[in-house]
Amino acid sequence: MLHFHVISLFPELVEHYCNHSILKRAQDNKKIKLHFYDPRDFTKDKWKRVDDKPFGGGPGMVLQAEPYVQAVQKALGRKDKKNIEIIFFSPSGKKWTDKEAKKLSSKKHIILIAGRYEGIDARVQKIFKAKEYSIGDYTLTGGEVPAMVLIDTISRQKEGVLGNKESLEDLREASPEVYTRPREFIFKGKKYSVPKVLLEGNHKEIEKWRKKQKEKRKN
Repeated sequence: MLHFHVISLFPELVEHYCNHSILKRAQDNKKIKLHFYDPRDFTKDKWKRVDDKPFGGGPGMVLQAEPYVQAVQKALGRKDKKNIEIIFFSPSGKKWTDKEAKKLSSKKHIILIAGRYEGIDARVQKIFKAKEYSIGDYTLTGGEVPAMVLIDTISRQKEGVLGNKESLEDLREASPEVYTRPREFIFKGKKYSVPKVLLEGNHKEIEKWRKKQKEKRKN
């Protein structure tokens, strides 16, 4: 079983997403398991504050190192370090791909550190030598969305999570264009038809068409 450990100020956001559809079934079938850690539970401040002004000035607030370090320590426990990956999210991190997802799916424990505001004190990443990943060339308001992306993409690489192994995109000649009934759909007087090749039952020609559509989208 693959265990995801999510460190977040808003764990309910990730939990809600993961408690539906394929990820819910993966949990029910004991293919994956999720644990959540709120850094507020690890602060000594009676108001449970976890942020402070940045050294050197600047806008916003920075999340403090100690509550995040304590949360990661709790997630680590006494687990075998060889089977753990600790992940930090950053716009400047390594680009996230299916190849990375497949590689990490062999781990037993993945710790995902989701930040907020102006970010987490950089010493957290340095202490744990966490890998930095980016899900795209843009900035989000929090790390919960990247955490959900990684949980989703890694989980689907685990055998038994998808109902059909052939659903994995790298194991089939997937096309960006898919169709179902009806054969013809009329919208505002214009007729939209399913490509003829998909209706003729010639699987060799269908695969050639799918490959061609895929290549067209890349160019």
